[in-house]
Amino acid sequence: MRERFSTRMGIRVFDLDAQGHLTGAAYLEYANHTLWECVRAAGVDVDALLASGVGPVNLETKIRYLRELRGGDEVDVSCELAFSDDRTYQVHHEFRTREGHLVADVTCRFGLLDLKRRRLVLDPASRWRQVARHPQLLSLD
Repeated sequence: MRERFSTRMGIRVFDLDAQGHLTGAAYLEYANHTLWECVRAAGVDVDALLASGVGPVNLETKIRYLRELRGGDEVDVSCELAFSDDRTYQVHHEFRTREGHLVADVTCRFGLLDLKRRRLVLDPASRWRQVARHPQLLSLD
């Protein structure tokens, strides 16, 4: 069974728009923060990954807003990766209140970029599996 990684974050006042709502840019920052916390929890040494000649690259992002988040709120942001047979993989984040209400979701399409050739590598799942001590956190059972 896949483990779902999640982190709790407090909504910071400097991440609010003029109406007091969390900005779209902040949703992306919170999602990226959660992804990197997930990668770290999976035991990935990011410096070693980069030294191996590859690095993650975000190719597409979609945000779906369902409820307000305002200053002082707390939100649990989950992170779940889904790999397919192609050069890309999906990262899905759910933003939920402490009570469990779905507030928003962010879905991103990523690839692993060969840093010399500037092309996406084949089979990114196997590359992540090689560097993760806890691959189940990256949905690599």
